[in-house]
Amino acid sequence: MKKYYGIIIKYKFIFLLLSSTALVSSCEKNDKLTIAPETTLSDEDVFKTPARIEGVANGIYKALKGASLYGGRYLMYQDVRGEDFINITANTYTGYDAWNNSYSSGSNDINNLWSAAYTTINRANTLIAGIAANPGVVSTQKAAEYVGEAKFLRALAYYDLVISFGQPYNKDAGASKGLPLRLNAEAGPENNDLARSSVAEIYTQILKDLNEAEAALPQNYTTNDLNTTRAHTSAAIALKTRVYLSMNNYAKVIEEAAKLAPQSTAPFSTTATAVKHVLQPAIATIFTSDYATTESIFSIPMSTLDSYTGQSSIAYIYNTNLEYYLNPTGILGDAQWATTDARRTAVLKTVSGKQYFKKYAKPSPFLDYIPVIRYAEVLLNYAEAAARTGNLLLATNLLKAVHARSDASYVFPATATGTQQALVETIWKERRIELLGEGFRGTDLLRNLQSIPAKGDGNLQTSAVAPSAANYIFPAPNTELATNKLY
Repeated sequence: MKKYYGIIIKYKFIFLLLSSTALVSSCEKNDKLTIAPETTLSDEDVFKTPARIEGVANGIYKALKGASLYGGRYLMYQDVRGEDFINITANTYTGYDAWNNSYSSGSNDINNLWSAAYTTINRANTLIAGIAANPGVVSTQKAAEYVGEAKFLRALAYYDLVISFGQPYNKDAGASKGLPLRLNAEAGPENNDLARSSVAEIYTQILKDLNEAEAALPQNYTTNDLNTTRAHTSAAIALKTRVYLSMNNYAKVIEEAAKLAPQSTAPFSTTATAVKHVLQPAIATIFTSDYATTESIFSIPMSTLDSYTGQSSIAYIYNTNLEYYLNPTGILGDAQWATTDARRTAVLKTVSGKQYFKKYAKPSPFLDYIPVIRYAEVLLNYAEAAARTGNLLLATNLLKAVHARSDASYVFPATATGTQQALVETIWKERRIELLGEGFRGTDLLRNLQSIPAKGDGNLQTSAVAPSAANYIFPAPNTELATNKLY
């Protein structure tokens, strides 16, 4: 199997918003993430060989894998904002401020999330510029594929930033101020001062990147694991369904989702791309025994050589230290999540009468892959868009396909699917069940301009947050405010 090389680039300068020399290292998984010895290089030489370019590409994935981004904690920040998790510890180091909606510009979570996302973006920009400046080092096709990967990862990082720190697109069609849109490779602080682009402009760039990535990325790789941990064509398509759903552009959600699920009835599966995505027979498989099935469109790998432990790991927070339990009056108590549903066994465990979350259940060193995009999400995105545009039959078929995988005996009552609004709300519930703990609840509330609900128990409570409240979105970090006078 191919090895992936971590390269430390010894720059004569610092990357934007970083306080130390930038490290570009491997996050690609190759049979337990075997990493070759690191090599120190000057910036003039880093794009001079194919292996070094591969190392730069891997460095983008490594940045995306930051503990506060897709190392896992970002998923937790978004999930615990909703009403389905109850906090026990009030520990600011394990997401309490996200649960309590009390982040400040000085919060570590906020500054670390921002830094990880913009590091990903700058490394993507660096690869794009380096490929253009060094033609012929790799084949034209391989160069295009690398640029496609960089644009996919840049789009994903910008999407995570804009939905966290920007007002929801649907509030004013994206007219609100969003984020600094950095598209050039920065080697120092000279260009720190950059005004914010609008939310709409950020979305426009995200979609431009994803369209270009779709055209450039390979349709598949040589192994199932690479098809799961490295961007390919259907990953770009799938992410577009998420982005368009955040914009209420249901026609485009349908257009993109139909590329991956062209059928009108179950079983839904992908036929147009080389990786044939399909729901697995048992949801437990994709979280316990095989992280590289075709349901997992894009995931972040973990290994004994490259994983997170302690408070950096969501597996530790949720499943080992038991800092959140499932709210009995949240989705856990809804009739749509019946006791016969296999997802209860697969993702929950009972401790002292409370239900705790175990979708990430491996013990230390916490080797569960972190899901970024699953085929189940694509089908639910498609279902919501179909329902919103009046195709209730297709929407119901997609909904039932996802639900029946885990509870084939469940029959949706007519009141749950008989009208457009009822069906949309039923699909929202299904998202809360199927995608629990994968980072969607907070963003689903915001894209629908719904209040973040109050929640708590006899020990800790937090109030509802209205869409007009300042803490409806995350505050800008001090690191940006201190270095960017135009923010």
